[in-house]
Amino acid sequence: MQKLELWERYKNRLYENAELGMTVDTSRIDFSDRFLDEMEPRMQKAHAEMARLEEGTIANPDENRMVGHYWLRTPEIAPDAAISEEIKATLASVKAFAASVHAGNIAPPDGGHFTNLLVIGIGGSALGPQFVADSLGGDQDRMRLHFFDNTDPDGMDRVISDIGKGLQQTLVVVISKSGATKETRNGMLEARQAFAGAGLNFAAHTVAVTGTGSELDRTASHEKWLARFPMWDWVGGRTSVTSAVGLLPAALQGIDIDRLLEGARLCDRSTRATATRDNPAALLALSWFHATGGKGGRDMVILPYKDRLLLFSRYLQQLIMESLGKERDLAGNVVLQGLAVYGNKGSTDQHAYVQQLREGVHNFFVTFIEVLKDRDGFSLEVDPGATSGDYLSGFYQGTRGALYENGRESITITVDEITPLTVGALIALYERAVGLYASLINVNAYHQPGVEAGKKAAGTVLKLQGEILELLRAQRGREFTCEECALALARPEEVETVFTILRHLAANPDHGVSAAKGERVWESRFRFD
Repeated sequence: MQKLELWERYKNRLYENAELGMTVDTSRIDFSDRFLDEMEPRMQKAHAEMARLEEGTIANPDENRMVGHYWLRTPEIAPDAAISEEIKATLASVKAFAASVHAGNIAPPDGGHFTNLLVIGIGGSALGPQFVADSLGGDQDRMRLHFFDNTDPDGMDRVISDIGKGLQQTLVVVISKSGATKETRNGMLEARQAFAGAGLNFAAHTVAVTGTGSELDRTASHEKWLARFPMWDWVGGRTSVTSAVGLLPAALQGIDIDRLLEGARLCDRSTRATATRDNPAALLALSWFHATGGKGGRDMVILPYKDRLLLFSRYLQQLIMESLGKERDLAGNVVLQGLAVYGNKGSTDQHAYVQQLREGVHNFFVTFIEVLKDRDGFSLEVDPGATSGDYLSGFYQGTRGALYENGRESITITVDEITPLTVGALIALYERAVGLYASLINVNAYHQPGVEAGKKAAGTVLKLQGEILELLRAQRGREFTCEECALALARPEEVETVFTILRHLAANPDHGVSAAKGERVWESRFRFD
């Protein structure tokens, strides 16, 4: 297609929202008007399903729960007054708590102010808060943020080391809906030990965001933690960033959470439009469908040309892949659906994998995110008439053009600048696009049976580890190969798992297991000393 033809298609396709300072350009996705006409019945069905979801229909039959993250930005549309009032009351409590911390009314027992914030969570309980913190943080931050977002001991040691002597001025937020998520529970116990080692009362530094009556809620109540904020069963982890999960850390950091919510609310309003060309989320969903054949046949590469959006692709990985990666459709048919997401940032990626995007295997489409404002104030001219930001824009435009010239399709989302308003809008835009796309491919976006399967499998491994330790302790000093150990446990079919467990036990001093290396690694002999 010639450049002037592309320009006409650009003008015909462009979605613009002046309130949000956002445009969505799908002109480099090669669908035709006929495609839109053919997809219109499906899209109208998707809109109707989304409307029923917002009205409070059961959207997650596995857990018999509603899905109501849209109510968080517009409490008035919640299906009953009690939910609406609880959303409003929680938001007020979040803002009041943050203000009290900033004023020093809620303070460390030994005096001073809380200046550090340690957030303990995993998945949606960490990815959303991390993305918001990184995209909107700066010199004006009221608190310095740190995260435990895994159960890696070395990773947690690094965070505690980074906090250093500031532990006394550190507020901890533990986030877990059930209170039983092992990674978060482990992080809480590790943090508790670090505080105890510094002679500090963990409870006097800690806040919980959790479900009412959960294990974590009971712990926080019994130990008299500083505060507790609710996580509702109708908010999934990957869509929880506009609940207390994301709002509490953001408010404590000093981010304007009212503007974040306003951006999400305004975007929600625009994505309720049933006219496809007036709905940016519908345009995204249809573009994804066309680019992947509705089967996830190509990956989604997220390329934001802004350092502040570095974590956006990581946030979207969970939102999109956990929502859409499903074995079966709503009718029970095996469909093996999904949409893989990866990305880093431009123009860094031009020195990494854009070579493959331009000339290698054609298994992707790109979403560029362009930010018009380079920085506050004026920029240095690095060449006559050109700033560093001009180069960044030039690299974006050049990469977009070079890819399309070689048959590589792309979407471009442009925002005026990175603010709480636009970050809220981006979050809401993709939440709705995922919901609409899920309807188009007939899968349930709001459950995650594969995640639960992985958790159960991990529990089985840890149970087997307990049996191995019991055997080794009962026969202290006797050496076992992995095969001998598996046979002694009457679990010969689990020999590979036994071997993996034994190697890990011997590599760490915690359980008193040592290894004598064999000629081949699997011939090593293990014992309890």
